[in-house]
Amino acid sequence: MRHQFRCAMRWADMDAYGHVNNVVYLSYLEEARVDMLFTLGAELGVKALSDGVLVARHEIEYKRPLVYHPRGVAIDLWVGEIKAASFEIRYEVHDDNVLFARAASLLVPYDLEAERPRRVTDEERAFLEKYLAAD
Repeated sequence: MRHQFRCAMRWADMDAYGHVNNVVYLSYLEEARVDMLFTLGAELGVKALSDGVLVARHEIEYKRPLVYHPRGVAIDLWVGEIKAASFEIRYEVHDDNVLFARAASLLVPYDLEAERPRRVTDEERAFLEKYLAAD
Protein backbone atom coordinates (compact mmCIF):
# COMPACT_ATOMS: atom_id res chain seq x y z
CA MET A 1 0.00 0.00 0.00
CA ARG A 2 1.15 3.56 -0.71
CA HIS A 3 0.47 6.74 1.19
CA GLN A 4 -0.12 9.85 -0.91
CA PHE A 5 0.67 13.35 0.28
CA ARG A 6 -0.10 16.56 -1.62
CA CYS A 7 2.73 19.01 -1.03
CA ALA A 8 2.07 22.73 -1.35
CA MET A 9 4.56 24.57 -3.50
CA ARG A 10 5.80 28.10 -3.04
CA TRP A 11 6.87 30.43 -5.83
CA ALA A 12 10.12 30.90 -3.90
CA ASP A 13 10.91 27.17 -4.32
CA MET A 14 12.15 27.89 -7.83
CA ASP A 15 15.71 28.93 -8.50
CA ALA A 16 17.32 31.22 -11.08
CA TYR A 17 16.86 28.52 -13.73
CA GLY A 18 13.05 28.61 -13.35
CA HIS A 19 12.59 25.17 -11.80
CA VAL A 20 12.38 23.82 -8.26
CA ASN A 21 15.83 23.77 -6.72
CA ASN A 22 17.20 20.32 -5.91
CA VAL A 23 17.56 21.19 -2.21
CA VAL A 24 13.84 22.01 -2.00
CA TYR A 25 13.03 18.40 -2.90
CA LEU A 26 14.42 17.36 0.49
CA SER A 27 11.88 19.64 2.18
CA TYR A 28 9.07 18.14 0.10
CA LEU A 29 10.17 14.62 1.04
CA GLU A 30 10.40 15.62 4.70
CA GLU A 31 6.86 17.02 4.71
CA ALA A 32 5.52 13.82 3.14
CA ARG A 33 7.52 11.59 5.52
CA VAL A 34 6.36 13.53 8.60
CA ASP A 35 2.76 13.23 7.41
CA MET A 36 3.10 9.48 7.02
CA LEU A 37 5.21 8.54 10.04
CA PHE A 38 4.19 11.13 12.62
CA THR A 39 0.68 12.27 11.72
CA LEU A 40 -0.74 9.06 10.26
CA GLY A 41 1.31 6.93 12.67
CA ALA A 42 -0.03 8.85 15.67
CA GLU A 43 -3.60 8.55 14.37
CA LEU A 44 -3.10 4.78 14.24
CA GLY A 45 -1.56 4.70 17.72
CA VAL A 46 2.12 4.38 16.74
CA LYS A 47 3.68 7.26 18.64
CA ALA A 48 7.25 5.98 18.96
CA LEU A 49 8.33 6.99 15.46
CA SER A 50 7.59 10.63 16.28
CA ASP A 51 9.86 10.43 19.33
CA GLY A 52 13.06 9.93 17.38
CA VAL A 53 13.97 8.98 13.84
CA LEU A 54 17.16 10.06 12.09
CA VAL A 55 17.82 10.24 8.37
CA ALA A 56 20.95 8.25 7.61
CA ARG A 57 20.86 8.66 3.81
CA HIS A 58 18.88 10.29 1.00
CA GLU A 59 18.98 9.39 -2.68
CA ILE A 60 17.14 11.39 -5.34
CA GLU A 61 16.89 10.58 -9.02
CA TYR A 62 15.62 13.63 -10.92
CA LYS A 63 13.56 12.66 -13.96
CA ARG A 64 12.13 15.98 -15.24
CA PRO A 65 12.38 19.62 -14.16
CA LEU A 66 9.62 20.64 -11.76
CA VAL A 67 8.15 24.11 -12.08
CA TYR A 68 5.62 25.84 -9.87
CA HIS A 69 2.22 24.12 -9.76
CA PRO A 70 -0.47 26.15 -7.95
CA ARG A 71 -2.19 22.89 -6.88
CA GLY A 72 1.06 21.57 -5.48
CA VAL A 73 2.66 18.26 -6.29
CA ALA A 74 1.78 14.71 -5.24
CA ILE A 75 4.23 12.50 -3.40
CA ASP A 76 3.59 8.77 -3.11
CA LEU A 77 5.41 7.05 -0.24
CA TRP A 78 5.90 3.43 0.68
CA VAL A 79 8.29 1.31 2.70
CA GLY A 80 10.96 -0.36 0.61
CA GLU A 81 12.65 -2.39 3.32
CA ILE A 82 12.56 -2.96 7.08
CA LYS A 83 15.63 -4.18 8.94
CA ALA A 84 16.27 -4.70 12.65
CA ALA A 85 17.44 -1.13 13.30
CA SER A 86 16.53 0.80 10.14
CA PHE A 87 13.94 1.12 7.41
CA GLU A 88 13.70 2.66 3.99
CA ILE A 89 11.02 5.01 2.70
CA ARG A 90 10.68 5.33 -1.08
CA TYR A 91 9.00 8.22 -2.88
CA GLU A 92 7.70 9.29 -6.27
CA VAL A 93 7.15 13.00 -6.86
CA HIS A 94 4.62 13.57 -9.64
CA ASP A 95 1.58 15.40 -10.92
CA ASP A 96 -1.27 13.77 -12.82
CA ASN A 97 0.85 12.94 -15.86
CA VAL A 98 4.54 13.50 -15.15
CA LEU A 99 7.06 11.80 -12.84
CA PHE A 100 9.54 14.44 -11.64
CA ALA A 101 11.68 12.40 -9.24
CA ARG A 102 12.15 9.10 -7.46
CA ALA A 103 13.80 9.09 -4.06
CA ALA A 104 14.65 6.94 -1.06
CA SER A 105 15.53 7.72 2.55
CA LEU A 106 17.21 5.35 4.99
CA LEU A 107 15.80 6.04 8.46
CA VAL A 108 17.10 4.92 11.85
CA PRO A 109 14.94 4.87 14.99
CA TYR A 110 16.74 6.86 17.66
CA ASP A 111 16.50 6.97 21.45
CA LEU A 112 16.77 10.67 22.23
CA GLU A 113 17.36 10.15 25.97
CA ALA A 114 20.10 7.56 25.52
CA GLU A 115 21.46 9.43 22.48
CA ARG A 116 21.87 6.31 20.38
CA PRO A 117 20.16 4.34 17.62
CA ARG A 118 17.64 1.72 18.67
CA ARG A 119 15.87 -1.23 17.10
CA VAL A 120 12.54 -1.05 15.28
CA THR A 121 9.84 -2.07 17.78
CA ASP A 122 7.19 -4.69 16.99
CA GLU A 123 4.53 -1.95 16.97
CA GLU A 124 6.55 0.16 14.51
CA ARG A 125 7.23 -2.87 12.32
CA ALA A 126 3.50 -3.68 12.16
CA PHE A 127 2.74 -0.10 11.08
CA LEU A 128 5.55 -0.02 8.49
CA GLU A 129 4.59 -3.43 7.08
CA LYS A 130 1.22 -1.96 6.02
CA TYR A 131 3.16 0.18 3.55
CA LEU A 132 5.76 -2.40 2.55
CA ALA A 133 5.78 -2.81 -1.20
CA ALA A 134 8.09 -4.29 -3.78
CA ASP A 135 9.35 -1.79 -6.32
